[in-house]
Amino acid sequence: MWKHIAANALTLGIVLIACLAGVIQLGKTRWAETGPLTEATFFEVPRGATLNRVSEDLAEKGIVSSDSIFRLGVKYAERDDELKFGTYEIPAGATMPDVLDIITAGGPSVFPYTVTYLLRASGPEVRVRERVPGQETAVEVATFEPGVDAVPDAYTALVDSGVPITWRVSVAPGLTSWEVIEGLKSADFLEGADALEVPPEGALAPDTYDVARGSDAGDVVQRMRVAQERVLAEAWANRVPGLPIETPQEALTLASIIEKETGVAEERRLVSGVFINRLNQGMRLQTDPTVIYGITRGQGGLGRGLRRSELDRETPYNTYRIDGLPPGPIANPSAAAIRAAMDPEDTNYIFFVADGTGGHAFAETLAEHNRNVAEWRAIEAARDATSAN
Repeated sequence: MWKHIAANALTLGIVLIACLAGVIQLGKTRWAETGPLTEATFFEVPRGATLNRVSEDLAEKGIVSSDSIFRLGVKYAERDDELKFGTYEIPAGATMPDVLDIITAGGPSVFPYTVTYLLRASGPEVRVRERVPGQETAVEVATFEPGVDAVPDAYTALVDSGVPITWRVSVAPGLTSWEVIEGLKSADFLEGADALEVPPEGALAPDTYDVARGSDAGDVVQRMRVAQERVLAEAWANRVPGLPIETPQEALTLASIIEKETGVAEERRLVSGVFINRLNQGMRLQTDPTVIYGITRGQGGLGRGLRRSELDRETPYNTYRIDGLPPGPIANPSAAAIRAAMDPEDTNYIFFVADGTGGHAFAETLAEHNRNVAEWRAIEAARDATSAN
């Protein structure tokens, strides 16, 4: 009898072991198999979320086939304390190990919507984009100018919905500090902008800054200042020898003139070379943007061409009337313009004028420059005649 009981127990044990082995093998198979997700999606790991909650959320959203298998697999891999809060993009068909790697990687969150507050010379513009999971390009949801256009319903609905949004402030190169501060005052997702003071000219780095909704506008401005100080210090430390520039502030002033003179990236170092040549030869810079700044003091554009009387007027910024650089920057230059000021192209050019394509025609002699000026005036006359008709 006891032999019979022992034999049955042994048989039952073998069956149980076989079943357990089958369950383990099934779990391993499902752990490594292609996931059920048919389209890429975003998934949020809340701050402080437990493995149980994350596993259940993954299964509920159809990202993993089993919350229990995912949970056991994470614990078996001893990675249950590696979860990082944030929003992640999960690709279609992601396996459970793939999902685990993604939600433990950390890094910047990937939100489905981005609201970019773009500061431009013509005034701020809000751009709302939706990033479709699995696609590289974003889809435009809304674009409008605050204070000019009616706020689109799509923007209001998006903000009110509470969905995760990446908020950004983007500062275009060449804006004055006054223009930056005035633009920030219309940013309804920042706090305290009305109390901002205008920073020194040139002190703000044109760039795109990720911010949190409700951030203090003063903190955003401080980030711009710190970024510009870092760029200027690095460029100054790496400047080429022999420049007729004595201080980082003078370099910043030259960079701001370069920024206002050309929007063509390939021309920056060449324009810098022209100005450096003029400074070395004791020639006046004779650049219109400095004259304009002497009139407006950076508080908006002139809105028209310069008059002869303004070119002749004595101001500290009129480089037709003063020698050398003006007393300070005339705008906030980009990092590229700052580097160009301290690493100019080696050239013999000392003149340049617009060529009608957005760039400039450069010249070594006054005679050559006069021919370029005549060609530019012919282009202007033709454009005026066309617009008049």
